Amino acid sequence: MEIYEQLREVLDSHPATAPKSKAIIEILGILFTPEEAALAMTMSYKPWSVDKIAAVASLSESEAEKRLESMANKGIIFSKNKDGKKLYGLVPLIPGVFEFPFMKSDASAKYRRLGKLWEEYHGEALGASFAGNPTPLMRVVAVEKSINAENRVHPYEEVKNFIQSAHFIALADCACRTSVGKCDKPKDVCLIFDGAGEFLVERGFARHISAEEGMKVLDRAEQAGLVHTSNNSADRANLICNCCPCCCTLLRGKTQLGHPHAFEPSRFEASVTAADCSGCGLCAEERCPVKAIEMKDGVASVNTAECIGCGLCASACPSESIRLVERRSIPPLPATVMEMGVRAAQEKGRLEKFVTIMQR
Repeated sequence: MEIYEQLREVLDSHPATAPKSKAIIEILGILFTPEEAALAMTMSYKPWSVDKIAAVASLSESEAEKRLESMANKGIIFSKNKDGKKLYGLVPLIPGVFEFPFMKSDASAKYRRLGKLWEEYHGEALGASFAGNPTPLMRVVAVEKSINAENRVHPYEEVKNFIQSAHFIALADCACRTSVGKCDKPKDVCLIFDGAGEFLVERGFARHISAEEGMKVLDRAEQAGLVHTSNNSADRANLICNCCPCCCTLLRGKTQLGHPHAFEPSRFEASVTAADCSGCGLCAEERCPVKAIEMKDGVASVNTAECIGCGLCASACPSESIRLVERRSIPPLPATVMEMGVRAAQEKGRLEKFVTIMQR
């Protein structure tokens, strides 16, 4: 078990974290052979060539490549092609070691066991550790149709731009709903972009789709009442998760664990024009994922302190009495993925170790 603890410590250097727990040791033991774990713990989050990894791990290139290919095919490390060479790197627990294997789960006893272990780990350690302190790694992005024209000022707040600006789009099943299985919301709504998407398609975890198909995925997710989320930076989107409050790690950080920085809300909050409200209760009873809306004297009332600005209430309101408005106080959004990662790692006391792993 010592080798898995050493691997956990390497993974814990990432801003996404991998806190101590019996559950994570068993999870790593299921996903990595001891030989694979021994190799992985010598690697970096920056992709390396086979010859460099073999030299660092004191292995022959053929043996190193065999282990690397095995791990990449399981989705527990990352691979990419560059200048005719295959490069391999570590992936964090989220998104990565947790999600990728479940994207082609075969519903076997192994995956059922993994699902139970990840659920246990989320409740006792990972959910709180993954959350921001205070900078979260993920944020809510409002449903496109819920944003008025005058508020469309930032491309990083318009989810359609994420798809239109991506060079490559992959569609995969939601690992959270696959592993937890507490609702019947659609699973095939997880969008991954560019390099990570290419890797997942190459290894059979996802399929390549067009921008037009991607837009249809957003529509299906919105109709199903799923919350758009993405990485908490303004430069580019790496992914769009479409989350439910009963299965998804991100939303459950708030709905179940009550963590104030589980994710960053959108720049908006819901506002009700009471005179126009028909009192149907659709927003409160079916659309709000965090129960931030209640009916008072037949009129919808928003608890803005709890509202996450997803726009699901506004997009489905039959009387159009709910709209999204800008919040009075908006935390500054990290400009880049790198800035976000550095800030989160520093706040969690992991920056020095993370830099050491990256500079190996």
